[in-house]
Amino acid sequence: MGWSISTQRTNFGALRHIACVAHHTDGRGARPYKHGMCFSSEASFTTAAVLLLVGAASVRRTRSLREWPYALIPLCFAMQQLLEGGLWLSLDQPQACFSAQLTLGYSVFSQVFWPVYIPLAVYLLEPAGLRRRFIGLVGLGGSMVGAYLAWYMAQIPVLAQVRGGHIAYVFPHFHQPLATALYLCAACVAPLASHWRPVRWFGICTSLSLLATAYFYAQWFISTWCFFASWLSVLVWLYFAKRPPTAQSA
Repeated sequence: MGWSISTQRTNFGALRHIACVAHHTDGRGARPYKHGMCFSSEASFTTAAVLLLVGAASVRRTRSLREWPYALIPLCFAMQQLLEGGLWLSLDQPQACFSAQLTLGYSVFSQVFWPVYIPLAVYLLEPAGLRRRFIGLVGLGGSMVGAYLAWYMAQIPVLAQVRGGHIAYVFPHFHQPLATALYLCAACVAPLASHWRPVRWFGICTSLSLLATAYFYAQWFISTWCFFASWLSVLVWLYFAKRPPTAQSA
């Protein structure tokens, strides 16, 4: 997941203090002590390895091609975490190459891919009816905001910096209220509107992780929410868990 919170429009002073205490920092972006919670290349690569297994298991239990996009969500998050793991290594070694390319790849996932893909995956699962039409409209809005953010990233590249034991992605633009609303609808409301209970649970947990990230990790919102959402994509397995594999095709 992506999107971002403009700290220039909101006073996050108190939240910064809470985050710094939680991470044992001095409030000036210093790295946390070893016993504090800290994201790293190891955390990203471990997450990717787990999600590759979950995604493969989910794909094996699909019953039709319409279920493939939803089953592939953990695999897509695994790819995103692999990119951020590589970015961690690149940023920790200034002489290393490819940090700009890795930042771009990660940002395409967080800002462009997810607001388009999540509603599409949920839409394809839905039976015909009002819910499906509503999710389709949400997906249209997600496609619009994905195109909007892609256009901005094409004008001025996204920058990535290590701050306080996290990667902070610096965007050259503000997220306008309408774009923010469309993004959140695509990422959270689409699964919440699903006919299927396991999909709704994915939407509920993703929404709760968004609120927690906005409160405790506002400075590193994009990286942290994507990390939490990556682990929550394990819930995709719930949709397939109680069904035996079948060779039936669409």
